[in-house]
Amino acid sequence: MNVSNKREQNEFTHSAESEKGATKLNNNDFELENMRQQMETLKKKLDQQEIVNDRFIRHSMEKTASTISRRYYFIMAICLLMIPYSYWAFVMLNGFSIPFWFFTCIVMLVSFGGTFYNSRKLSDSNMMTNNLVDVRRRMASAKKFDANWLLIGIPLAIVFLGWFMYESYQLHSGAFFNGLFWAGCIGGIVGAIWGFSLHFKTQRQYQDIIDQIEDLTAED
Repeated sequence: MNVSNKREQNEFTHSAESEKGATKLNNNDFELENMRQQMETLKKKLDQQEIVNDRFIRHSMEKTASTISRRYYFIMAICLLMIPYSYWAFVMLNGFSIPFWFFTCIVMLVSFGGTFYNSRKLSDSNMMTNNLVDVRRRMASAKKFDANWLLIGIPLAIVFLGWFMYESYQLHSGAFFNGLFWAGCIGGIVGAIWGFSLHFKTQRQYQDIIDQIEDLTAED
């Protein structure tokens, strides 16, 4: 009798321990499943945040590129308007020579052509959809062309101002006391300051776009 009771007690104890172990395993499985779901939720949130950041940075780059494009269009419009205006201001109003006006037209057309050439690199670069590696290559090329443009622009500006002073002196022997001469000098100084400020601002904006692209591609 005692043996039978002891056996039943052992079986009950073993059954209880088994149920306790199974419950513990189930609890562990539930905790692991819960942790896995939390990790997946966190990963989805991080992926969504990364997509939002990518779109925000691309939008910022596109806005900067649009600013440069509008500046280029403004410069091209000025170049074209200067051709008829310079004839009226220099030849008709002040009696400058036709060759000087021809040279002015050449300077304006060269400036228009260089600006138009570089602006196409911006118009072909859709920051929101295009491959960022290709966009970076275009921006680096546009930045380099813009920097090298000084090698053409500065000599042309020096020749233009020198010829302008010569024309003024030919028309007025006392050129240093002539209002046109001083107006040309002041205009040349103001134009140089304005031109260099635009140039360096454009260079910084190009570099900002390149840096943002490098940050995005480094994360990938």
